[in-house]
Amino acid sequence: MSKIFTPTNQIRLTNVAIVRMKKGGKRFEIACYKNKVLSWRNKVEKDIDEVLQTHSVFMNVSKGQVAKREDLLAAFATDDQTAVCKLILEKGELQVSERERTEQLDALMKDVANTIAGLCVNPDTKRPYPVSIIEKGLKEVHFTAKAGRNSKQQALEAIPKLKTAMNIDRAQMRVRVSMGTSQWKSISEKVEQMGSLEDKEWNGDNATMTLVIDPGHYRQLDDLIRSETKGKGMLEVLNLKEIQDGEETVE
Repeated sequence: MSKIFTPTNQIRLTNVAIVRMKKGGKRFEIACYKNKVLSWRNKVEKDIDEVLQTHSVFMNVSKGQVAKREDLLAAFATDDQTAVCKLILEKGELQVSERERTEQLDALMKDVANTIAGLCVNPDTKRPYPVSIIEKGLKEVHFTAKAGRNSKQQALEAIPKLKTAMNIDRAQMRVRVSMGTSQWKSISEKVEQMGSLEDKEWNGDNATMTLVIDPGHYRQLDDLIRSETKGKGMLEVLNLKEIQDGEETVE
């Protein structure tokens, strides 16, 4: 039986995500694994072999037509296939079908809603909202997630908009501040201004304070304690949400 040879300038690939770039009057494409392109761009995936199906640059992925060496040199000033793949991966246009685009945006909106549900509560009841209520609120304020952007960052941007449609706020953090009593006298007033004081304790040469703070003040409080105590003080997170007892889980 005679063997069938595939031309050396053709590679057959299936079930791929294509990233395309036009440069020097020619079109260049790379073949990636589905769902990995955005992970790479968001710095979640760092292994290039997990993103690329092959370290080859194509003129047309669908037809398996590999780019010529002279075309790569003319457009990118290098024939290093991996280097060109990384450039296209970073700056090229991800080709997806309309159905895939819709599915990706729906999944992203779900991620945004889940993130908000994990970060926020009803300030009156201290209870987290079900994700379905968050999704309904996002629709009411006409919030649309943008592909290629981090879901948590988009969630933080959506929260102020949600406040115009529903009673929602960032869940508070309960923290404990510990330091020597000699250091305490100089910064206790500044610490108390950053949250709601729940408890103070002195034990010999050590002092502790329990506070409920807005998450946005955490970094500022941490910097204050580090600088004023020269690294001897301690800031501990006791719990990430101020939630009423028995309300930690919402189905």
